[in-house]
Amino acid sequence: MNVGPRSLAFRVIAFSTGWAILALIVISTVISALYRQASERGFDSLLSAHLFNLIGSVGVSPGGELTGAPNLGDLRFSEPNSGWYWAVEPVSPGVKGELRSASMTRPIPSPPVAAVPFSDEFQRGYMTAGLAGEDLAVIESEFVLDSQNRVARFRVMGNRTELEEEIASFERRLYTYLSIFGVGMIAINAMAILLGLRPLGRVRDALAMVREGAAQRLDGRFPAEIEPLANETNALIENNRRIVERSRTQVGNLAHSLKTPLAVLINEGRALGGTKGDLISDQATAMQQQVEHYLRRARVAAQRDSVVYRTPVTPLLERLVRVVEKLGRMKIALALPEREIVFAGEREDLEEIVGNLLENAMKWARGKVAVSAAELPSGDDQPRRFAIVIEDDGPGIPEDKAREALKRGKRLDETKPGTGLGLAIVAELVNEYGGSLALERSGLGGLKATVELRCAG
Repeated sequence: MNVGPRSLAFRVIAFSTGWAILALIVISTVISALYRQASERGFDSLLSAHLFNLIGSVGVSPGGELTGAPNLGDLRFSEPNSGWYWAVEPVSPGVKGELRSASMTRPIPSPPVAAVPFSDEFQRGYMTAGLAGEDLAVIESEFVLDSQNRVARFRVMGNRTELEEEIASFERRLYTYLSIFGVGMIAINAMAILLGLRPLGRVRDALAMVREGAAQRLDGRFPAEIEPLANETNALIENNRRIVERSRTQVGNLAHSLKTPLAVLINEGRALGGTKGDLISDQATAMQQQVEHYLRRARVAAQRDSVVYRTPVTPLLERLVRVVEKLGRMKIALALPEREIVFAGEREDLEEIVGNLLENAMKWARGKVAVSAAELPSGDDQPRRFAIVIEDDGPGIPEDKAREALKRGKRLDETKPGTGLGLAIVAELVNEYGGSLALERSGLGGLKATVELRCAG
């Protein structure tokens, strides 16, 4: 199936792929934001819990010394420079000493209260640099230790860099899994679309068989959505066939109805004799030729683009050569291709083209006539064509007389029998089928007539 930019499959796949990518981007963004929000909330809750645990674990001695051995239940507070620290510092004049976690190997300054004021709950939070260069999230509170209103400052610091790395790791895994899922989803979606559109390919193949003449109608079972199209196409093919047959019947009837009156006029003109008789006979003959000419053109025009006419070339040439050999008592050299060539037209028309050229060659040949057929090379976007070449060893036709020989009723040699219509009829038929006729000097010494026509399919 062709999946180019103009194909229906390409458009549907492109639209569904774009929608899937957009949906995955939105989903990943929402999940990442929710995970970050939950992680930050849990991080802040953990810091608050550690702060309250620290406050409950520290007291002051009667002499004003800070006392206590806080155990916050996290080994990271015991690892030097881990990024998790706590500290208790005196604020009021009656408090002495300072308590720190084992992880805090040197003091970490805090900003002045004027820069980061306390809230109504006597807490404040801020970011600062850690001992190992990490980012720290700090939660800080000032608490009255006893009835003498002695105050200490409690700080708990958490490694914010660690949190960001954890969030980034989750996002990488999320994007990886969603990308794998998205690629699989797009591939399955594309496969489903292509499988769903395969019946259209079957319709195209069936139409190609009808066009080539291998079938008379679209056969087979189609999905409910496509079956009406197949039925309408079959009805159109049948209607076209009826129109062609009716036209051919009318052409035949017209030819038959005019044949007798024209024959009577020709006979009466000849019987009358003299100048008037010859005039009547000549004009009636001209009328007869014109009627035949335009009836033939109407018939060919009605079927040149038809979807039902196809004629195998090889058997037709073999039969015509056998017949002409018997009539002319001369052996004809016949060269045929291995691959079968099928003419996109009616058998009678190809017989008339080849028959007239063979008759002309046998009339002028001294002893050699050659007939050959071959398919011509063509591009991908060009219709296939074939050529039939008929040569003889007769006197040939001079190049300046070749065009004149194709005129209706023109005879270059009045000593030979004939009407002068053969080459003209061939030229008209070939032209009606969109082909070409070339008259050249043959390698045998006489005339070389080359006819190019379109192949079926």
